[in-house]
Amino acid sequence: MIYSMTGYGKSVAIYEDKKICVEVRSLNGKAMDLSTRMAPQYKSREMEVRTLVTSVLERGKVDLAIWVEQGEKVELPSINVAVMQAYANQMKNASEQTGIALPENIFEVLLRMPDVVARKEIYEVGDEEWAVVLQCLNNALAELMSFRKQEGEALSKKFCDKIANITSLLASVEPYEKERVEKIRARIKDALEKLVGLEYDKNRFEQELIFYIEKLDINEEKQRLSNHLEYFMTTMNEGVGQGKKLGFIAQEMGREINTLGSKSNNAEMQNIVVKMKDELEQIKEQVLNVM
Repeated sequence: MIYSMTGYGKSVAIYEDKKICVEVRSLNGKAMDLSTRMAPQYKSREMEVRTLVTSVLERGKVDLAIWVEQGEKVELPSINVAVMQAYANQMKNASEQTGIALPENIFEVLLRMPDVVARKEIYEVGDEEWAVVLQCLNNALAELMSFRKQEGEALSKKFCDKIANITSLLASVEPYEKERVEKIRARIKDALEKLVGLEYDKNRFEQELIFYIEKLDINEEKQRLSNHLEYFMTTMNEGVGQGKKLGFIAQEMGREINTLGSKSNNAEMQNIVVKMKDELEQIKEQVLNVM
């Protein structure tokens, strides 16, 4: 079974007065390309998160977001009145000594002074809360993998159809192949007979003709292409993580089809080769999405 690299998963968990949300999405990529956006209090655990995501998803361009929606119980920044009063007294004394008037918006000025507004530092996440976050992350990853599996099943069906089409087209080459040999033999013989007064050794002619036809023989290419088609089908059923291998097999299939086209020397066979190339291109496009 093959898995797609495209997927989406989301999970939500409640811990005390907070709603923890995890969202992960992935697209196709040659390797693991992970981008994370995490709530500040969880940033210290980012390496643990990256290791988990990489081990589960393996490949793809992955975008992960973990954020927290705070409940009604919110701790606001506090104003240190004692510090503010101290600044106000100093400003009043400085104004009297220098003769410079106090600003009209003195309250706003005081609020901007250092240490007047005390902001709550990011709290340290406990093991219990982190366990909830990890469970939420695992749920989102499981949903994404389920999505990948469904997409993989659709890809698998599409590949089976395309491989069957190429196999059928390959079998349709045989009648034209036999006809092609007879046409080549007749064309060369007619050309020789039109040369008036020319005598030639018929045995030598047959030998040269056989040598020439052997150069155009496509049996090896047909056999190799047939083997690649079977290998592609076998590899699809080997398990997860066969995307790169399937891509290499598709490249080898392309080489054999191109050689068939260069040796065909027959309009009908070349038309069949063009159809095989079209089917193979669709396989190559989709195999990029395979994990």
